[in-house]
Amino acid sequence: MTDRAVGTVDRTRTLAWNAVQVGDEVTPLEVPVTTTLIVAGAIASRDYMPVHHDRDFANSQGSKDIFLNILTTNGLCVKFLNDWAGPEAMIKKLSIRLGVPAYPNDPLRFTGSVTGKSTANGEGLVEVSFRSTNSLGDHATGTAVLSLLEGVDA
Repeated sequence: MTDRAVGTVDRTRTLAWNAVQVGDEVTPLEVPVTTTLIVAGAIASRDYMPVHHDRDFANSQGSKDIFLNILTTNGLCVKFLNDWAGPEAMIKKLSIRLGVPAYPNDPLRFTGSVTGKSTANGEGLVEVSFRSTNSLGDHATGTAVLSLLEGVDA
C-alpha cells in the first residue's frame, strides 16, 4: 500500500532492533491537512475549542483559519513513527514542541532519523529525532523512544 509522498509502506512487518543503525532515516510521510482532518481530530479528542472548527471564531482570535490541535499533531507523530517501525513497535516516550500552526490545504511533511540505540530490560530501544514542516516552517519538532523486536529480521 502506498500513501506517502516518498516510499512505500509495509504495515505487516516490524523493524528488528539489530537492523536499525544510528543515522538511518525514517521513511518520510506527507499528510494532507484538510478542514475535515482538523475538525475530525478536534472532535475525536474532545477538543471543542472553536478555533479548531469555526473559521469565523478563529479569525476573530487573530488566526487566518482553523488550525490543527495538539492531540491531532501527537497522533500524526505516532502514525509517522509506527508506519516506519511497524505494527509491533511500541512508542515508549514522545516529546514534541509545537511551532507554526497547521492550516487547511498546507500539507505536513514528516522527516526524521535514528539518533540513538540502547537496550534495557530485554527491550531494544531506538531514539528518533523528527520534525513536521509546512510552508510556514516547523509545525512540530521532537524526539521519541521506540521499543523494537530484537530478534525479528527486518
